[in-house]
Amino acid sequence: MAQSAEGTTSTHSAPAAQASPARPAPPAPPALSTKQLTGIIGALALGAFLMILNETVLTVALPSIMADFGVTAEAGQWLTTGFLLTMAVVIPLTGYLIQRFTLRTLFVFALCSFLVGVVLAIVAPSFSVLLISRIIQAIGTAIVLPLLMSTTLSLVPAQHRGMVMGLNSIVIAVGPAIGPTVSGIIVNSLSWRWIFGVMAPLAAVILVLGIVFIKVPSANRRLPVDVFSVILSAFAFGGLVYAISTFGSVLDSPTVPLVSLVIGLAALALFITRQVHLTRIGRELLNLQPFANRTFTLSVAMIMIAMGTLLGTVVILPIFLQNGSGLSTMTIGMMLLPGGLIQIAVGPIFGRVFDRHGPRPVLIPGALMLALGQWLFTTIDPGTALGLIVAFHTIFCIGLAMLMTGLLSAALSDVPHHLYGHGSAIFNTGQQLGGAIGTTIFVTVMSAVAAAETTGGSELVDGLFHGARIAFIVGGILATSAVVCAPFIKAPKRADVVVSHDVG
Repeated sequence: MAQSAEGTTSTHSAPAAQASPARPAPPAPPALSTKQLTGIIGALALGAFLMILNETVLTVALPSIMADFGVTAEAGQWLTTGFLLTMAVVIPLTGYLIQRFTLRTLFVFALCSFLVGVVLAIVAPSFSVLLISRIIQAIGTAIVLPLLMSTTLSLVPAQHRGMVMGLNSIVIAVGPAIGPTVSGIIVNSLSWRWIFGVMAPLAAVILVLGIVFIKVPSANRRLPVDVFSVILSAFAFGGLVYAISTFGSVLDSPTVPLVSLVIGLAALALFITRQVHLTRIGRELLNLQPFANRTFTLSVAMIMIAMGTLLGTVVILPIFLQNGSGLSTMTIGMMLLPGGLIQIAVGPIFGRVFDRHGPRPVLIPGALMLALGQWLFTTIDPGTALGLIVAFHTIFCIGLAMLMTGLLSAALSDVPHHLYGHGSAIFNTGQQLGGAIGTTIFVTVMSAVAAAETTGGSELVDGLFHGARIAFIVGGILATSAVVCAPFIKAPKRADVVVSHDVG
């Protein structure tokens, strides 16, 4: 697969491009061999897979960590909340970073940051040190995810892009899905520190692969950073994610979540206003012009729904099956495994369908299967056979694989090449916000219903299953809204494509 095109610039984006200062056409880098291109995308994809797997890997290990360090569940949740907060703050900066630094520099920094965090977690003598290690890990994760998307769009020829994005979808969807399975196996056999002990050598190998293969000339620009935009971004996205993550306690202690929400929304409004102004003079931290494209906007909305239902489902399934049905962590992990494996198998297939026929044959059935999976989950009760639950989860995962493949490919297909980094940052920020919102909605609804019914005299098992049923009804409604959006996502007009190159 020789290097033939880095990105596409549609004539439809000309007016938007004229609104900002003229940008010099980047020089075309030399053609890349199939081996080098495979090595570059492979190193990025493997790094992203390991890092996003790490995002949910502690869900099963949390009780052991709490026991070892003597902390409460509220404190223990900061290992996830702190990770999400860091991601929310750093990801919006990556649009700037991708323009400012080379691909190789960002990859090495991200992997080294992640590796340092993992090693620190292995030897963490206290909970506070473990929390710091998670924050350091999140910095590397936040950089690699947008880097994978923008590099795929920049280097992979258009005719193969859907297939490669299908492989990338495995990284984003399968990692969180199998995280609890992996951690369950390790915690049952060894201890939670071995979760990071396994990751450390893998991260080191991926770092070496990236150093060997990522040797691409890049047209990075010495851009001044707007410090006020960075501060606004931190308050906006950090405030929103924190408010969402703590919203479950709003009835008991409403002050902190509501104040965080107000601060986040106010900072977001100021951030958007400032970025629009700075875009006119070419000094923006995050260019919001991709939102002018309907396909991009709908893709962001749908990826938020997909990630929200994915992480919400992954979080509450183990809770009500373990506490309600008495299943072991190992059994639940193995139940979730077929869905992850099927995504690995079908992701590239749906990518080839996208390459040949465009987004609709992938996105419309994908949204339908995602919604079907959520509605099927609403039928689960304590007597439901495990085989049926596995079948429901597999249907859900096939729909998720189709959506991920189509959305990753379609989102930036009509966005100008110089906005790939910014578009990737927006898209990945949407994923994290969607995941945080979905997790909060599912857990809050299930917990509130279970608590109300248990207080009213019902058995805990019945309360958990009824709460989960209501949560999946909410998920089904959200997924059904994605079905409505899917037909409006169109394929790019390939006749308008011009060849250009820009990496980094």
